[in-house]
Formats: sequence, structure tokens, C-alpha cells
Amino acid sequence: MNNGGDEVVEAPPAGPPQPLDWKFSQVFGERTAGEEVQEVDIISAIEFDKSGDHLATGDRGGRVVLFERTDAKDHVSRRDSERMDYSNVGRHPEFRYKTEFQSHEPEFDYLKSLEIEEKINKIKWCQTANGALFLLSTNDKTIKYWKVQEKKVKKITDLNVDPSKAMGNGSIASSSNSSSSRPYLANGESPERSHSYLSTDFSFPPGGIPSLRLPLVTSHETSLLARCRRVYAHAHDYHINSISNNSDGETFISADDLRINLWNLEISNQSFNIVDVKPANMEDLTEVITSAEFHPTHCNTLAYSSSKGSIRLIDLRQSALCDSHAKLFEEQEAPGSRSFFTEIIASISDIKFAKDGRYILSRDYMTLKLWDINMDSGPVATFQVHEYLRPKLCDLYENDSIFDKFECCLSGDGSRVSTGSYSNLFRVFGCAPGSTEATTLEASKNPMRRQVPTPSRPARSLGNSITRVVRRGAESSGVDANGNSFDFTTKLLHLAWHPTENSIACAAANSLYMYYA
Repeated sequence: MNNGGDEVVEAPPAGPPQPLDWKFSQVFGERTAGEEVQEVDIISAIEFDKSGDHLATGDRGGRVVLFERTDAKDHVSRRDSERMDYSNVGRHPEFRYKTEFQSHEPEFDYLKSLEIEEKINKIKWCQTANGALFLLSTNDKTIKYWKVQEKKVKKITDLNVDPSKAMGNGSIASSSNSSSSRPYLANGESPERSHSYLSTDFSFPPGGIPSLRLPLVTSHETSLLARCRRVYAHAHDYHINSISNNSDGETFISADDLRINLWNLEISNQSFNIVDVKPANMEDLTEVITSAEFHPTHCNTLAYSSSKGSIRLIDLRQSALCDSHAKLFEEQEAPGSRSFFTEIIASISDIKFAKDGRYILSRDYMTLKLWDINMDSGPVATFQVHEYLRPKLCDLYENDSIFDKFECCLSGDGSRVSTGSYSNLFRVFGCAPGSTEATTLEASKNPMRRQVPTPSRPARSLGNSITRVVRRGAESSGVDANGNSFDFTTKLLHLAWHPTENSIACAAANSLYMYYA
């Protein structure tokens, strides 16, 4: 069309984003062939901070390890960086080891004759202040609030006398790190002068005391110091499965099998019980809480999932004890599809809010589901993670693998989701309307080695903007893409997506692998 000499060409409608080409970035704690993994070194939690400049991992030995970003950042304003297309960021995040500290120790509950292992279940970053990093870490029973800060190391680096000429009490301590000597005091005299004039009524001679040793304290070096600021204990009878920070920056929740407690970061000896699903008679117990998370921007809203495959959205403004939910999200099972394993595999192991708070991603044993919080009739998309395991559910039940708890994560722009599987594989799915992206990657230096060539295909679509689809990956029968039988002992349970870039960190036993696209 031509208007006033200016030609305007209408852009063609944008299609779904192209599948990402994932590349290996880094590995920390790589195993050599045949090396045995120590149980205490197995990674049990991964979390990026909000900026994406720091990454924390926790392990079964109760340690927290921090990594910091090292790649050069372009000096662009926040407004410019927000305008940049998410997929066109040229650089990829690179991290280096920053520090580590022992967060939890093994304990013993003498009242219940129960061992409490030191394994870190979850890590959550809190708001930074004065250049210090703050984070919450929890094991089965106790939550701790940590402050990690650079402290200047004070050292005696020099003395005020010449070590070659010093005598008597002016001799230099061998521990001094001095590489150069200083001249005498401004009022000093010759060090050879006798100092026998000192008497009980002490007074400085007019010329001063040249051999008086005055150490100089300087602080050139800095070291990172992790200090436990608060300990939130004795509030959970059952194992803590989730902690989540509130967007108000002041409170957080902790969830166990039957209760969710609300804490103030500054108050460690008091919490408020906001959800309690414990029945009067424990024999009537039909479901437990499996995961809980605060809404990313609404401080009064949180969601929690259950072992029956449902997600409940609750509003803290409704009542002090939120036993009644504001919304319930669950998928009705197809008639005739019920089996012995139906309830077990329906149990949700992890939920995550999208960055904008509009969608919730949930992971059950076989699938990933994406839910729109404005639509509680069913998920808007379902992604089948390892459908080829369905015939093997009996074996998985026998070896307890069916109870494995896989985590899930969303990209910062909400267009993709990811979760782990067996044989150290993880899947990345596109969830934009029309996308058929379904990539299989292996946690190794060659992530595409086991990529499944079969494209995923939408099964059914309900409209343009809100699409309810079922995506399938490879429909193989009990073997992976290379024809190998699956290894149920190597499972990729924990992974995290960088908040602003296409970068994923995932844990394979004691190794931390990082990929970018």
C-alpha cells in the first residue's frame, strides 16, 4: 500500500518460534570414567537468583555451593535490555565457583527416635542488600537463613622499625609478612642508644624510643564469609518439601506433607499455620501436599499441589486458615483408563509459576502440564515426557522408581518448559501456540547425542490463543533414541532455567551441567 509516497509493507504473521539449538557450556564436578559417586556429593537442589548472576546448589551432604557469573556484561540500560529480543542475546552465561559452606549437619530427634539427614531439599534466594547475598536453605526439618558477604582480612603487614637494625623488644616477629621495612619514627633516634633510662616513673625521653614496635594492620585481601542469620526450627512434624519467598520480600512459606506455614524472615521463633490438611483421624488421610509456591507478584496468592494430581490456588486475604481454596485445577481422568498405577503417577512432584504469574507448570510422573490460572477446566497443554515407560510401570513400581520426584522449570519469557527423565536425559518443550518443539538432551558434553528425531505433534487444538494440546516425544518401546535400554539409576531430577536467557543448569548425580541456546 502506498500512502503519501511512503510504502508500507505488512509483515507476515509471526509463526511459532523455531526450536532451540542447545550447546554444551560448562560442567562442574565432572566424573571420570568408572569413578564412584559418593552419596554425600549428589546434588539435591539447584536455584538461580532473580538476576541470573548467581547460582546455588545443595547436596546430600548438607553443603551449599555458590557460583557467580563471569562473562562480560554489555553496558546497556534496563530499558534497552528489555527491548532486546529474548532469543537474540548473543552471549551465553558462564559461571565460576564462588564459595561453599556447610548449611546443615545430621541430627537426631531423641523424642521420636528419628534420624534427620543433612540433605538440602530446597534453596531459595532472597533480596540482596549492601552487596551481601541472602538465601534460605532447608533439610527435612530445619530452615536456615544465610548471609554471604565479602569480609576484609586484616593482617599485620609491617612494623615501624628496620628489621636489620632492630634490637631488644624491637625485634620483628617472624610472622610478619613485611617485604619492605619502614624508616624509624619521625621522632626516633639511633637504635644503638641504650634504653636503660626506663624507670618505674615512666616518661618518654625527648628523642622518643626508636625500638618501640608498633604493628600496622592493613586489609588488602577479602574472603567470603557465610553466616547463619536465623534458624527456623521445630515447626514441621513431617518432611519439608518446599520453601518459597513472597514478593513482599519479608515473608516466606514452608510446606510439609500436611501443613503450610507462613514465616517472617526476621522472626525465627514463630510461624503461622495457613494450610492444614491433616484429618482428625489419620486413617482418613487420602492426599498429601507435594509442593507449594508463592505467586511471583501477588503477595496474597499461593498455589500448592497434591498427591492426587490437583493444584489449589489460595488467597491469604480470605481467612487466617486457608483450608478452602479460591480455585482448584485438576484434570478429569478418561473413563475406562483407571489402573492400579493411576493415582501414583498422577501425584504432582513439582509446580512452578511462570514469571508473569499467569500460568502454572506442574510435573507428574509421566507428563508436564501447563495451567492457565484463569481457566480451571483443565490444562492448556500437556507434554508427555517419557510415554515409552508406560508399559514398564510394573517394573518401576517394583524398584520404587515410580516414586521419583522430578522438578520442572519455565524459560524467562514463558515460551518453553523443561523437565528431567532417566538415563540423565532432559526434555525441552515449546509451549507457544503452534509450537511443536520437543527436544531430548543428555546431561553430557554432547547434549544432542541422544536427540529424538521424531517431531512432536499437536493432538488437538482448542482455538488460537489458548491451545490445549497433547505433545508426544519419541514413541519407542522401552529403549532410548540409541536403542539402549533405559538406566533407572541415573535420573535427572533437578534443573533450573536462567531467568532472562536460554540457559539451563541441571544435575546429573554429583555433576552440574550447563547448556545454552
